[in-house]
Amino acid sequence: MFRAVALACAVSSAAATLELTPDTFEDQVFKSGKSAFIKFFAPWCGHCKKMKPDWDTLATEYESSDKVLIADVDCTAAGKSLCDKYGVKGFPTIKYFNPPDEEGEDYKGGRSLSDLKKFAAELGPGCSVDTMENCSDEQKAELQTYIDMSAEDRAKMLEDLKTELKTAEEKHDTLLKELQATYKESMDKVEALKESSAPKIKLLKAATPSAKKEAVKDEM
Repeated sequence: MFRAVALACAVSSAAATLELTPDTFEDQVFKSGKSAFIKFFAPWCGHCKKMKPDWDTLATEYESSDKVLIADVDCTAAGKSLCDKYGVKGFPTIKYFNPPDEEGEDYKGGRSLSDLKKFAAELGPGCSVDTMENCSDEQKAELQTYIDMSAEDRAKMLEDLKTELKTAEEKHDTLLKELQATYKESMDKVEALKESSAPKIKLLKAATPSAKKEAVKDEM
């Protein structure tokens, strides 16, 4: 009895990961001063269900952290617009945000609890004008180039890069849809040919006497 209650309490304590919405995302992710490790998910997703216990355990461990935020975004509910904004196309998609980055980067590591723990432990502020100590020599040199630019020029350069990336993504999506349409058309033709040729193939095979019948005919 005691073990059952203890187990239920343990499961309960690891079951509540903070869920972000458009109303809370900015304050929690960009204004908290923390790095953020965010899972974008759909409740019906099998892979999401599989990793939920480990993700919730991770969230529980970092619940009181002043350095790292572990959170969820439900792409089928209030968080849908956030999933659209950050280009989420599959589930789960895990992104991390290191201040002052507001674009986020895709997490491409393993999804076991040990992998997630290791990555979360390494999260921290990235290279910026306020945290030069986190910059490599190469980053410092490039950063200085941008510091020397006017705010207007930096904004324009950033917008141009975003536009270029968006255009490339749209072209990729268009190409993918065209390939899918071509694949479907080709598959439909193959299936139609199979259906129309099957009776002929069957009769052609039936027109050839079996080896046993040929032998009987020769003996006669």
